[in-house]
Amino acid sequence: MNNKKDFDLTPFYRSYALSLFLLVYIVNFIDRQIFSILIEPIRAEISLSDTQLGLLGGIAFAIFYTFAGIPIARWADVGVRKNIVSVAIVIWSVMTVFTSTAKNFGMLLIARIGVGIGEAGCSPPIHSLIADFYPERKRATALSIYSLGIPIGGALGTLIGGWVGEYFGWRMAFLVVGFPGILLALIFFLTIKEPPRGYSEPEGIPQRKEKVPLRATLQFMWKLRSFRHMSFAGALHAFVGYGVALFLPSFFIRVHGFGLAETSTYLFFIGLTGVIGTYLGGYLSDRFGARDRRWYLWVPGMATIISVPFAALFYTTGDPYLAIFLAIPGAILGPMYLGPTFAVTQTLSPLVMRSLASAILLFILNLIGLGLGPLFAGFLSDLLKPDFGEESIRYSLLTLSVIGNFWSAFHYYLGSRTLSEDLKAKESFNG
Repeated sequence: MNNKKDFDLTPFYRSYALSLFLLVYIVNFIDRQIFSILIEPIRAEISLSDTQLGLLGGIAFAIFYTFAGIPIARWADVGVRKNIVSVAIVIWSVMTVFTSTAKNFGMLLIARIGVGIGEAGCSPPIHSLIADFYPERKRATALSIYSLGIPIGGALGTLIGGWVGEYFGWRMAFLVVGFPGILLALIFFLTIKEPPRGYSEPEGIPQRKEKVPLRATLQFMWKLRSFRHMSFAGALHAFVGYGVALFLPSFFIRVHGFGLAETSTYLFFIGLTGVIGTYLGGYLSDRFGARDRRWYLWVPGMATIISVPFAALFYTTGDPYLAIFLAIPGAILGPMYLGPTFAVTQTLSPLVMRSLASAILLFILNLIGLGLGPLFAGFLSDLLKPDFGEESIRYSLLTLSVIGNFWSAFHYYLGSRTLSEDLKAKESFNG
C-alpha cells in the first residue's frame, strides 16, 4: 500500500495499534529483565560470580542485540515492518523458554544471545510504524506510551520471576513468561496494518523516497551534533539504568536481607511508578517543545540531574523501608528520557532513514548502556568485595548512579545547543 488516499487510520485503530505495540514491548521487557530477579538462585545453583552475571545480563545480550539491530532496521526501512516484528517475537520467546534448560554458564550465554537477537527486531520497526501512525506534534507522547513497556514489563518480570522462582524454581519462571509471546506474535501479524511510508507527514512537504545507502545514513545522522550528544547522554543514562536494574534485587537481598518473593513485590510497585515518569517525559516535551524544541532535550536532562540526590540517599541509608520509599523518585525520574530521546531521533531523521536511525540510537544506547552497565556494576562489586563483603554491591551501584547521571545530563545540555540547526539540515535533505 503506497498511496495515502487508499489507506485510512481511524482514531480507534491508532489507539488499538499503539496498545498492541505497548503490549509487545511489555513482553519484550518481561523476557529481557526477568533474569535480574532470578540471578541469586541462578548464582547459587550454577556458581557464578557477579562479573559473570553482569556479562550474562549485559554484554552477552547487548552485543548481539545491537549488532543485529542495524541490518534488521535496514530491512525494516524497505520491508514489511509488521512481519519483521512478528518473527522477532517468536525468536525471543523461544529463546526465553530455552533459558529454562540451561545447565551451565555456556548454555545461559547461548540463551541470552538468542533473546538479544530476537529482541533486536522489535523497537526499530515499531518506532518507524509509530512515526507513520502519529504526526510530529504527538510523536513524543506516543513513543512515551510505547516506552511504558519498559517499567511495566520490568515490574511484571520482577514480580512473576520472584514469586514463581521462589515457589516453583527459576527454570519454571522462564517457561511461564516465554510461551505467551508465541500467541502474541500471531495476533500482531493478523491485526496490525502496514501504513504507507510518511503517512502522517504534512501534505505538500517534499519527502525523498529512494533507498539511501547504509553508509550515507550513518554519515548523515552522525554529522548532527545534537544526535551525537543525545545518543551519548541516553547511553550513559542506560549505563546507569541497566546496571542498577540487574543488581537491584541482589542489593535488597544481600544488603537489607529481604527474601526473593518479598523483594520482587516491593520492586514491582517501585517499578510501576516508572510509568508516571515515562509518560511525563513525552507529555512535557510535547507541551513545552511546541514553543521551543530544545525542551525535548532539556526535560530529560533536568530529570536526570534531579534524580542524583535521591539515588545517593537511597544507597546510603541503612533503613530498608526508607530505602524503598527513596527508590520511588528515582523510578519516576529515571525513564523520563525515553520518549523525548526516541522522538527527537525520529524527527531528526529523514523519512527513508527512520528505522535505521532508531537502530543507530539503540545500538549506541545498548552497547554502552545494556552491554557495559551491568558488566561494570558486577566487576566493581567483585573489586570492592574484599573490603565490603556482600555490601560491595551498595557502593558499586552508588558510584554508577552519581557519576553516570551527572555525565548524562551534561550531554543532554550540549545536544540542545545545536538541535535547531540540525533540524534545518534534515529539512534540506528532504528538499
